[in-house]
Amino acid sequence: MTRDTSRPAEPPPSAQPPPAKPVPRPVGAPAVPPTLRQRLEHLMDVILGMDRAQPARRSAILAQYLWAVLAIALCTEVGRVMFPFPYFELDNVVMIYMLGIVVVALRYGRGPAALASLLTIVAINVFFVPRYLATVMAGAQNLITFGSMFLIAIVISSLAVRTKQQAEDARQREERAAALYSLSGELAGTVDVDDLIRIAVQHIGDVFHSLVLIMLPNPGDRLLIMGDEEMVNGMDLDAQRVAEWALDQQRMAGLGTENAPESDTLYVPLIASRGAVGVLCLQPVARSAVRRAPTPEQMNLLQTFANQTALAVERAHLAEEAQQAQVQVESERLRNALLSSVSHDLRTPLTAISGAASTLLESDTPVHPESGPESGTLDASTRRELLQSIYDEADRLNRLVRNLLDMTRLEAGSVQVHKEWQLIEEVIGAALTRLEKQLADRPVVTDLPPDLPPALFDGALIEQVLTNLLENAAKYTQPGSPIQISAHVADQALRVEVADRGPGLAPGDEQRVFEKFYRAKQYRAESSGSERGTGLGLTICRGIINAHGGSIWAENRPDGGAVFCFTLPLGGHPPEAELPATENSDFSA
Repeated sequence: MTRDTSRPAEPPPSAQPPPAKPVPRPVGAPAVPPTLRQRLEHLMDVILGMDRAQPARRSAILAQYLWAVLAIALCTEVGRVMFPFPYFELDNVVMIYMLGIVVVALRYGRGPAALASLLTIVAINVFFVPRYLATVMAGAQNLITFGSMFLIAIVISSLAVRTKQQAEDARQREERAAALYSLSGELAGTVDVDDLIRIAVQHIGDVFHSLVLIMLPNPGDRLLIMGDEEMVNGMDLDAQRVAEWALDQQRMAGLGTENAPESDTLYVPLIASRGAVGVLCLQPVARSAVRRAPTPEQMNLLQTFANQTALAVERAHLAEEAQQAQVQVESERLRNALLSSVSHDLRTPLTAISGAASTLLESDTPVHPESGPESGTLDASTRRELLQSIYDEADRLNRLVRNLLDMTRLEAGSVQVHKEWQLIEEVIGAALTRLEKQLADRPVVTDLPPDLPPALFDGALIEQVLTNLLENAAKYTQPGSPIQISAHVADQALRVEVADRGPGLAPGDEQRVFEKFYRAKQYRAESSGSERGTGLGLTICRGIINAHGGSIWAENRPDGGAVFCFTLPLGGHPPEAELPATENSDFSA
């Protein structure tokens, strides 16, 4: 769960806990002074190794000592069965007790093993030495023997407990190493910050049996809280102050530390190479009314987990910054490419328009006052050529600016497709009419079956696609070469083709010609300087066709030339057309 909250501006919390309130003595309690009773109970707890705050643990420890007594009783019964036989000596019985002491030490620890050793001495003295049930041991020899046996039992139990503890420590280290390895592996394969936090919270919570959340600084002086839902909902203003103090000071705070020790939550700053990147908040799940602070070993492991999480978060931030820098570099590269590509194309028509206009202006002004009125004027044909040049270059400039604007709209996603049921032959006719002048010296062949069904598309946008393809074919092929337009239905789509008899496409250029500012080598060689394009027309075609849910591609014709094809989904069945009234019809005689 994630929560975004403002970072408080109050100073860090005090390191001193609030004064404890006096607890009234219950009715009927003994008159023993509380301090003396507490000391006696504490002494008993120290002797037995128990904690008064954990009744369940107290019962478990008492059960361990009871099992030690029962183990010695069992060894005594086994010894009493063996001892009457002549081939069993007292040494054999002692070995039975030593085995019992070792089992108790391995199973229950040093305290029960010491009690078992003491009970062993008593049992042997009472049941197996001469003068049964005697309260005084017979002779100094037995005293030395039993004293040595007691010491040996203590040593064996200590060694057994130490071996068990070492095995337990090795198991815990293996589990922690496996948990750290698992955390590092999952963090290494994750880039998103939210996923990193989720992985860290899950692993740390499982290892330390705690509720975990992580607070990250956000732009705008805010803290982003992510972690266990219970802990996120319980995060109050005081906890945020402690977390902010740990973040700013880069020091631990909360449970078991010098700063705000009264808190039941431990706050660990996530420190990376560039400073603190967040705060890890850990709240142990208490098995009793009191939450215990992590041990030094657990604290070291927690610090290792925190360091791994901090490095992963910093790596994610660096990756995001690198991506933003790459985007900026790419944007700068595209901007430079755009400027270098269109600067010449923009200047060329403007220079031609400026030169023709200045010639016309100068022709209307006589060079000398004494010259005749016709000395500075141009003839009608020359003036018409200049005016036609101005018109052509202005139209070329208009197409160039239109392509740039269309490309900008496509990249911004602001192109709105208004689909209607239309016949493709009507759109093809509109495109041919629009390019009548450019295609005047070329034979254009159309192959349109009479049964072509209507398709659902935006007529204006598809007309622009056909216009760009026809301009591309006219611009980059030899004058007088034919252009063929065909359409047919294939695979539940309307397929339109514009073919020419130009030089064709080089291998590998079939898809590259649709990239921005790219022009095929053959087409660059065939086009003249005045007809040089910017490489945006086919890119705009691809954007429009993709917006319709179709596809566009280019390929070479087997007998020479190139063909550009695009498809439009038919989109089901068109609605039945209603005949308009005769008096309102635009086609009435």
